[in-house]
Amino acid sequence: MERDIYDEDHEAFRDVVKEFVKRYVTNEAREKWDADGEVDRATMLAAGESGIIGLSVPEEFGGAGMLQDYRFRAIVNEEVIRAGAGSLAGAFGIQDDLAIPYIVHMGTQAQKEKWLPRMATGEVLGALAMTEPGAGSDLRGIKTTAKKVDGGYIVNGAKTFISSGKTADIVVTFVKTGEGNRPDAFSILIVENGMEGFDHGKKLHKMGFQGHDTAELSFTDVFVPEENLISGEEGRGFIQLMMNLPLERMSIGVAAAAASQAALEWTVAYTKDREAFGERIIDFQNTRFQLASIAADVEALWAYTDRALLAYKDKKLSAEDAAMYKFWATEREWEILDIGVQLHGGYGYITEYPIARAFLDARVHRIYGGTNEIMRDIVSRQIAGKR
Repeated sequence: MERDIYDEDHEAFRDVVKEFVKRYVTNEAREKWDADGEVDRATMLAAGESGIIGLSVPEEFGGAGMLQDYRFRAIVNEEVIRAGAGSLAGAFGIQDDLAIPYIVHMGTQAQKEKWLPRMATGEVLGALAMTEPGAGSDLRGIKTTAKKVDGGYIVNGAKTFISSGKTADIVVTFVKTGEGNRPDAFSILIVENGMEGFDHGKKLHKMGFQGHDTAELSFTDVFVPEENLISGEEGRGFIQLMMNLPLERMSIGVAAAAASQAALEWTVAYTKDREAFGERIIDFQNTRFQLASIAADVEALWAYTDRALLAYKDKKLSAEDAAMYKFWATEREWEILDIGVQLHGGYGYITEYPIARAFLDARVHRIYGGTNEIMRDIVSRQIAGKR
């Protein structure tokens, strides 16, 4: 069925993204990103120049001003992932869905003026540091501290699994500024590259997203000036995280939907071209039945995705809505990609083929942004009337 959530402006923007993909998302570029373990700065700058990152940055700071209309970001995901560039889509997502929103929605005027114009162009890249070696989905268990001193904070601790952690110029960092684990014991600081005692650490080698860097971060007596405290208010970090989590989780679901659509297209094309026992793979009944099943799943996934996109635009996407969408979408993605790999046969296991790379990339979708088990707990608590 034809989707009807995009208007002329969205489709005009899709043409811009397609042109960017044609120019910059080549086989050579993908191979370089994978070999280097990161997306090069030139590509990010080109994305900024093309206007396909920084979409939520207000126009006064050089962005597109699409604060609530995530449909434009969805188009970026659709076209970049269709081109087999999941790592690039991931790098865009960290910039636009994790780092920028904290400054746009919660930053002080000075913070917005300092960073947003250069984040919109790709000159400044951001990351979000929440997870620690001993604290993943349970963020109240973090140990990284920020002790108040004259003029700022002294930060000590470590973060891990930080996407864009190696290439980021600024890191939106979740820290403890109080005692215990009450919500008002946490704050968010912007830690800048080059601050003494801040170490980007080693680049982690992952199963998927080979071309998008993930790193460990360490903080040893790092002085962070008080003007880098998000919103200028101490003790609001946990609430601020909760405010942005629906966007983060929706963005993961949207990426899952885009990968599912791409997997269907790649698999149909492959089974039409490949032959076995004198027949095309697609002419076998099992193949057609499998494709029919995942085609129906993709249709359902888009229907759910479109509803989530419109709910977010209208500021009606609750934390429970986002959690439910995230776990449902990513689990459908995993099933769809698994069938796609199977129908590719041996070639589905070779990372030269986009279906293999997408399969490896997809595994983390059920983990980050809060594991799917935690997503079910959030939804089940709402059903049971618990908080």
